[in-house]
Amino acid sequence: MDFRFTPEQEALRKEFTEFCKEESNRAPEGWIGGLAAEETDEGWAYHRSVVNKVAAKGWLCLPWPEEYGGKGHGPIEQLIFNEVMAYYRVPAIPFHFMTVAAGIMVYGTEEQKKEWLPKIARAEINWAEGLSEPNAGSDLASLTTTAVADGDHYIINGQKVWTSGAHRADHIFILARTDPNEPRHKGLTFFINKIGPGIEFRPLIFMNGSHFYNETFIDDFRVPRENVVGKVNQGWYVMMAGRNFARANIAFAAGGKRDLEDLIEYCKETREGGEILAKKALVRHRLVELAIDFEAAQRFAYYVGWLQSKGKDVAVEAAACGYYASELNLRLANTAIEIMGLYGTVTRESNWAPLYGKFQDLCQWSSGFTIAGGTTEIRKNVIAWQGLKLPRD
Repeated sequence: MDFRFTPEQEALRKEFTEFCKEESNRAPEGWIGGLAAEETDEGWAYHRSVVNKVAAKGWLCLPWPEEYGGKGHGPIEQLIFNEVMAYYRVPAIPFHFMTVAAGIMVYGTEEQKKEWLPKIARAEINWAEGLSEPNAGSDLASLTTTAVADGDHYIINGQKVWTSGAHRADHIFILARTDPNEPRHKGLTFFINKIGPGIEFRPLIFMNGSHFYNETFIDDFRVPRENVVGKVNQGWYVMMAGRNFARANIAFAAGGKRDLEDLIEYCKETREGGEILAKKALVRHRLVELAIDFEAAQRFAYYVGWLQSKGKDVAVEAAACGYYASELNLRLANTAIEIMGLYGTVTRESNWAPLYGKFQDLCQWSSGFTIAGGTTEIRKNVIAWQGLKLPRD
C-alpha cells in the first residue's frame, strides 16, 4: 500500500487540525476528553457546540453522498478526520450515529432518507442505541426484545442495556425480534423512533462514578410501520451496514498516542526519589515500547482505511486492528499507573491528581475498550474463523 496522502487529503488534514486546535482551546478547564468528560452539563454543552459546528461544515457525514448532505469523500478522508478529532480530544461523534445513518442510507426508503438523513446531517437528533441486552451482548442475535404488529404500528417490549448517552437522547433505534420462528439472525427488525411513552432509562454508574451508560426498559412502546428501516426480519443487515462504516479504530491509536505524549512529558518533569523519572532506564524502555506500538497501531488503522478505499472486505483486518489498539490502550493505562505510583490512582476531582486524573480515568475506561463494539474474544474468533480458516468447534 501507499502510505502517502494526496495533496487534497493533506489540505483536509490541515483544515481539520486548525479547527480542532481552536476548539480544544475552548474546552472546559481540566478537560481530558473521552466519554466521562461529557457527563457534566458543562461538558455536554461543549460537546453539542462542537458537533453543531462540525455539522455546519458538512464534516459530520464526510463519506455520505452529497444528495444526503455529505461531502462524497471516501474512507481515507473519514479516517483522517477521526484521527485529528481524537488526537486533539475534541468531542467525538458517537459511533452509533453512523449505525443508524448508514442503515437508513443503505436500506431505507426514499421517504425515510428524505425525512431522516438531513436531520442527522444537521446534528438535530441525539440517538440512543437499543442493541445490547442483559443476555445478548457479544451474541447479539440471541436478543429477546419483541416487536408485535398491531395495525399500522409495532408494539415493542423488552430490555436493553449499555444504552450509550440515552439520558441525553431524544430518539432511539431498536433491534427487536419480530419472528421467533426464524433463525436467530433472520427474525430481527430495525426500528427508529422519537423517544416517548413506553421508554424508561435508568443510569448505570461506571466504576469511576461517571454516568454515560443506561439500562432501557421498553413497555408497550408503539412505533409506526413507516419507521421500520429495511425489510421486516432483515434488521440484522441494517445494523451491520453501520458497523461496516466504522472499522479502522483510528481513534484508539490517535487518542492513545496523545495520552502517551502527555505521559512522556510527565516523566520528563517529575522526580521520584530526587531523580527525574525519564532518567530511569526501566521507565524509558516502557515508554519506548509503547511509542513503537502506537506507531504500529496507527499504520494498522491506515491499512484498514486503505483497504476500505479499494472496496475490500476488512472484517478480519478490522478485528485485528480493534484488538491490537484496544489492548494497547489498556496497557498504556496500566503502565502509566505503575510509573505514577499511588498518585496515579487519585481521581480527577483532587488537586493532587497528576494530569487531572487522566490515567486513573483511562485505567478504568480502557478495560471497556476491550469489550465495546466487539470483545477481544469475539475479535479473535473473527480472525481465527475468517482469517485463518480454523474450525469453529
